[in-house]
Amino acid sequence: MAGHPIVAAVYDRLLAGNEEAGLREMRAELVGSASGRTLEIGSGTGLNLAHYPDAVTELVLTEPDPHMAKRLRRRLQAGTPPVGLVEVVKAGADDLPFEDASFDTVVGTLVLCSVPEPRLAIAEVRRVLRPGGRFVYIEHVRDREGTRRARWQDRLERPWRRIAGGCHPNRDTGPLIADAFGVPSPDRGEMPGPATDYLVRPQISGVVRVPA
Repeated sequence: MAGHPIVAAVYDRLLAGNEEAGLREMRAELVGSASGRTLEIGSGTGLNLAHYPDAVTELVLTEPDPHMAKRLRRRLQAGTPPVGLVEVVKAGADDLPFEDASFDTVVGTLVLCSVPEPRLAIAEVRRVLRPGGRFVYIEHVRDREGTRRARWQDRLERPWRRIAGGCHPNRDTGPLIADAFGVPSPDRGEMPGPATDYLVRPQISGVVRVPA
């Protein structure tokens, strides 16, 4: 896979304003709730690594883009791994090479916007979670139907996707999560960050659980 070398090279800098404005705190709260054997889909450059708690007993990080994975491994080598057992696996979220019901927690942050098949990716997350397991997520999404921003997200989807490593600014992933886990659709909020992030400010976040 060729991947997106330029996006990987500037990814941390592109998100720096969001992290400083409050995204780091969102990660800390949600990722910090992970426990047991944990899978992170689309780990990117590893911005979540600092937030995993001691309650995580094993951490599996998946990343299909080789340029992102290279930076992820560098980050792991440069610091203390968040848990004793960490593995990096080259895999897309819509084709996870793991057995059914094999994880206690799955984490996904800003990943479903760029996977080829988001519905399939969420189904894969649901498949690999054990009964009682939890999916922890933060995603930017399409704005509410009929809003000016939603129309701009639709108009600019193609050029945005080309320059942003396959990111679709107009994906409405909330209903897909709701359907897969049998829960109400999450409310939209606003991603913390600069005004220049106009197209990707609508966001959803939360924790959904597989019935025990």
